[in-house]
Amino acid sequence: MIFKGKLALQQRVLPSYRVPFFDLLAGRCEGGLSLFAGQARPGEMIAGGTTHVAKHFEAENMHLFNGAFYLCYQKGFVNWLAAWDPDALIVEANPRYLATSSAIRWMHARGRKVIGWGLGSPPLSGPGAGFRQMRRMQFLSRFDALLAYSQRGAEEYAALGFPRGKIFVAHNSVSPKPAFNVQRSTFNLQPTILFVGRLQARKRVDALLRACAEMESKPRLLIVGDGPERATMESLAREIYPSAEFIGAKHGAELRTYFEQADLFVLPGTGGLAVQEAMSYGLPVIVAKGDGTQDDLVREQNGWQIEPENYGALVAAVKNALSEPARLREMGKESFRIVSEEINIEKMAGTFVRALNSLL
Repeated sequence: MIFKGKLALQQRVLPSYRVPFFDLLAGRCEGGLSLFAGQARPGEMIAGGTTHVAKHFEAENMHLFNGAFYLCYQKGFVNWLAAWDPDALIVEANPRYLATSSAIRWMHARGRKVIGWGLGSPPLSGPGAGFRQMRRMQFLSRFDALLAYSQRGAEEYAALGFPRGKIFVAHNSVSPKPAFNVQRSTFNLQPTILFVGRLQARKRVDALLRACAEMESKPRLLIVGDGPERATMESLAREIYPSAEFIGAKHGAELRTYFEQADLFVLPGTGGLAVQEAMSYGLPVIVAKGDGTQDDLVREQNGWQIEPENYGALVAAVKNALSEPARLREMGKESFRIVSEEINIEKMAGTFVRALNSLL
């Protein structure tokens, strides 16, 4: 499926994990794809990437305020549009990005379409919730269509009154369809649990260490990653789970051997892009619930979703997972099927093109 026009796509930043998707999407745009994205704030620790097929125009990001009051103004947005002269524009559906409104006006003044891409729109609460909800819908109503990261996100957009027929679910993906299938015929005598991610407080590696210590039959625990909490986690492990193996940061092909050794993949905290990669290696997964993307990836047939910060739920899920080795193997096969057939960057790019073609 091909989009027969020129596409413009805005992002606040260009993280390295998005590069394969943007290059794939660029290859499906007959007129090419130009990407407008700037630099992250210092301290965000977002690894930047370099595209090879998509054209990357460096935006000048002006970061204003912090936390709940954060805003971003991207200088040169309309000038970039005028130079590229696209047939359609896809932007992050985030009202905190102040230059987006001008870009939408520029496109619509020329009879061209704009699609918003976002996580969804969870219900608001607290003082001024009604007013904020109205402002949110006013912002979203300016788009000709919406791309949601997940089915939950799509339902949230629909609940705000956006037409369902103009909402497309492009399951958030960072991995291509797997080109291999790891065969695990027997269960390790000592089951191996794998964590891959940045070692920071919100990842809750401390909870995983404590949970493993509670298991009657102690699993092998591989912790792959680095970060500000590494020394703290290693110190805790020496006290409560000294057999835990801290591998350090590994990337790309270096990760393969650890995925192949594992029987179960666990992300006890928020965030984490390694879930899909683990599933592509045929692993069942335990993840903390988050923004809705986990709902589509992790089902009772291939894993467990637990409430964030619920240590008891983590312990129960790990015990449950390790209690039936044969079931784990079947769950791993379902993980592989999901990322092979349903959720990968090829499927994601296809949905983007379908949304574009539906408007043009």
